[in-house]
Amino acid sequence: MTVINDMKNQDTKSEFPVQKTEEEWKRSLTPAQYHVLREKGTERAFTGELAATKEKGTYVCAGCGNPLFGSDTKFESGTGWPSFWAPLSGDSVGTEQDRGFLMNRTEVHCSRCGGHLGHVFDDGPEPTGQRYCMNSAAMKLKKNGDR
Repeated sequence: MTVINDMKNQDTKSEFPVQKTEEEWKRSLTPAQYHVLREKGTERAFTGELAATKEKGTYVCAGCGNPLFGSDTKFESGTGWPSFWAPLSGDSVGTEQDRGFLMNRTEVHCSRCGGHLGHVFDDGPEPTGQRYCMNSAAMKLKKNGDR
């Protein structure tokens, strides 16, 4: 998988239940996961392993295992990133304004560890009209039937 630099993460946010030092994060994540989740990096389009999968299950945070999205809300957006029209619950993810790269976007992060997941846009399908455009490296797919 190829990742491109997006925006560097500021200090670890203390309001999240899962707290680790940067060294602990580096030991528990792959380099690509660390870059995306902790440094707010972005994968290149069409390089992430979860973009095209159609397997049923729950997408969880690669950093802490927090359930994020259900496969029943995943759709093909044509963007090259896994896209969902809604998170699993209102408590799964958080958002904040991202004004990096001279753009005004809404960043999506894991509500449990604060890891950067991607961005949400208002050009998705019904019923929400939202497109949660996520990085594969930020998630793992827990397939239905897996423990």
